[in-house]
Amino acid sequence: MTRRSIGPALLLAAAALAPAAHRAQEEDATAAIARYRELLQDGNPADLWEARGEALWQEKRGPKGASLEACDLGKGPGVVQGAYAELPRYFADGDRVMDLETRLVHCMGTLQGIGAGEATKQKFGAGDKRSDLEALAAWIVAQSRGMPVRVALKHPKEKAAYALGERIFFYRGGPHDFSCATCHAQSGKRIRLQELPNLTTPADAKRAFATWPAYRVSQGEVRTMQWRMNDCLRQQRFPELVFGSEGSVALITYLARQANGAGMDAPAIKR
Repeated sequence: MTRRSIGPALLLAAAALAPAAHRAQEEDATAAIARYRELLQDGNPADLWEARGEALWQEKRGPKGASLEACDLGKGPGVVQGAYAELPRYFADGDRVMDLETRLVHCMGTLQGIGAGEATKQKFGAGDKRSDLEALAAWIVAQSRGMPVRVALKHPKEKAAYALGERIFFYRGGPHDFSCATCHAQSGKRIRLQELPNLTTPADAKRAFATWPAYRVSQGEVRTMQWRMNDCLRQQRFPELVFGSEGSVALITYLARQANGAGMDAPAIKR
């Protein structure tokens, strides 16, 4: 080999090795993140939110001086075991499909006399301002741990919610022409080191949905599905998602139905 041919030969060799090196880096990063998540599971601070949520469920509050123990989450008044795994669902007393947080706001109004504005005044915790809804959600969700997600689409409004949620998931708009599907409809995508689940496939949809709500280490808070939907739209640069709105519940209905059969493992712990 002549001196002149050494340069091109090295370039060709480097080009051939580059994809393998890139794959190795990705595999190393994925393994490191998996190990990080495994370490996080040892002692989940969400336990503190669960304890507070149980106390709030039993506490007599509001103008009516009542507890939430008569709240019907879909399995009968006061029954919380397995309730979250079957939400969202249609409730005749509100004539609409509700997710957990929407239903809690409804019960706080009807049972305790706490208006929706007051109930959602601190819907997401920040700093020393804790959210009652996040605490209640953490406890109720924990009562479905290990149970399969079973979101039925029996009522016409449940079917309509699913269809609307699917449309929202694939709808592109905003300044970046993004949709939920931009990040979550293909396998093998990531943002920086964060793997993005393909929510159109059963395996990824089950793994993602079944671990929310979750304690976010980076924020020091338990975050619910309403927060997750709001944050996704924020990153798409869409207008803020109205808490408990028809659109928010529809999107959660779509994702929950995609995850049918998954074993609930929430509240989980995430970075």
